[in-house]
Formats: sequence, C-alpha cells, structure tokens
Amino acid sequence: MTTDIDPKEELARYRASIDNFDAALIHILAERFRKTRQVGELKAKYDLPPADPEREKEQIARLRRLAEKSDLDPEFAETFMAFIVREVIRHHKSIRG
Repeated sequence: MTTDIDPKEELARYRASIDNFDAALIHILAERFRKTRQVGELKAKYDLPPADPEREKEQIARLRRLAEKSDLDPEFAETFMAFIVREVIRHHKSIRG
C-alpha cells in the first residue's frame, strides 16, 4: 500500500507550526524586555551601571551549554543573545537619560 503525501499540504503544516513558534518567540521576547526594563529602572534609581560584563559573560557561557544540550549551534545562540544584551543595555542607557 502506497502512502503518498501531498508535499504542499505537508509544507503548509510545517509552516503553520513554524508560525506558531515565531509567535511564541515574540511573546517571550516581549516579556523578557518588560523584565529587563524593570531591571533598568532599578539600576537607574540606585545609580548602578547599565551593563554588567561579568553577568553577561556568565550568561553567555550558560546559554552556550544549554544550546549544546538542545542541539542548537552554540555560536548562533551566543550571537542571538549578544544582540539581545546589546538592546537591553541600550534600553538601560535610555532609561538613565
């Protein structure tokens, strides 16, 4: 018995799943930036520096390990998180004025 699939239907199912993941990523990033804004406000209030290089270093190492365990390219994970951290620092600086 032959089980032929319709590649266009299969592609549509894959793409629908990818669209769901993309939506989840956006919502997660939005929540993450809400929290980092609170961190920025706290840092500004107590005159703490907008960047914390030691914490950033620890986070990158931790996320690289997570990426490896998840079968995700650690270089990609580091590049992605470095971009997010740069944005967070930029936001923290703008909160300070």
